Amino acid sequence: MSKTTKIKVKEKIISIVKKGEQDYICLTDMLKAKDGNFFITDWLRNRNTLEFLSVWETIHNPNFNYGEFAIIRNQSGLNSFKVSVKEWVEIT
Repeated sequence: MSKTTKIKVKEKIISIVKKGEQDYICLTDMLKAKDGNFFITDWLRNRNTLEFLSVWETIHNPNFNYGEFAIIRNQSGLNSFKVSVKEWVEIT
């Protein structure tokens, strides 16, 4: 069972999820606090970010869709490529 708490950092709210003995800081909250949603969208265009997310999903998500990820990975790096957090979750 995980427990979510919130902390205030420089007037911005950041979520922290506790699973067992581990605390996980919400990167999405941190990025939104820095530059809003634009930065998250830009971050998801980066091939290295997508590779990191695929490793994370492989470890923590037994339903990870490798086939769809391969399509996303092949498109990443192109100027026209863009994927939102919502699309990432739905596709993979």
